[in-house]
Amino acid sequence: MKKIIIAIDGFSSCGKSTMAKSLARSIGYLYFDSGAMYRAVSLFCLQQGLFADGSIDVEALRARMDEIKIAFEADPVTKNSVTLLNGVNVEKEIRSLEVSRIVSKVAALDFVRADMIEQQRRMGQAKGIVMDGRDIGTTVFPDAEMKIFVTASAEVRAQRRYDEIIARGDSADYAEILENVQQRDHIDQTREVSPLRKADDALLLDNSNMTRAEQEQWLIERFKEITNG
Repeated sequence: MKKIIIAIDGFSSCGKSTMAKSLARSIGYLYFDSGAMYRAVSLFCLQQGLFADGSIDVEALRARMDEIKIAFEADPVTKNSVTLLNGVNVEKEIRSLEVSRIVSKVAALDFVRADMIEQQRRMGQAKGIVMDGRDIGTTVFPDAEMKIFVTASAEVRAQRRYDEIIARGDSADYAEILENVQQRDHIDQTREVSPLRKADDALLLDNSNMTRAEQEQWLIERFKEITNG
């Protein structure tokens, strides 16, 4: 069977990464989390003191982009894809609320997006991949054979994010998370470079009231329709 590129885009905290990972495992494809790449750049900014008083030192970050090396590898225990920043596993650190607060601002920078998009396209040259993010089906892989756009209400997404943080053993405030989700939605949809939008040929998936099993079944059915059609 000929391999294809599967692009999954959508709003923050919709469970895109979870469904993309599951789909990739089910069909034997490689999974790449594009959002994790922007989170890793954001973490670099925090680690290197490039974010202060609510602002990014844009020129300092631009000058240091060549220091940021992002890669993915399989966790030896869970077999899930984990994110490496300059060779260090930062999967937990990039999911913090501190990173969430600035990632949309970092991702809106044109030179950051250009660098990440170039890396993402290299990852997809051989096809047989599932990649999720904000602009995979519109900018990174506009010719992807299967495109999904995922949405859910802000309240549902904030609750999911809250539950995820609590499950890790960290403290969280639902109201603060909801505000962050809404702010990220606004930034993602209004940024000048590759704003979040549904590609004209993308399939819409509103998973507000779907179980994980129902989402997985829906994705597998769409994959079979496209690859067997």
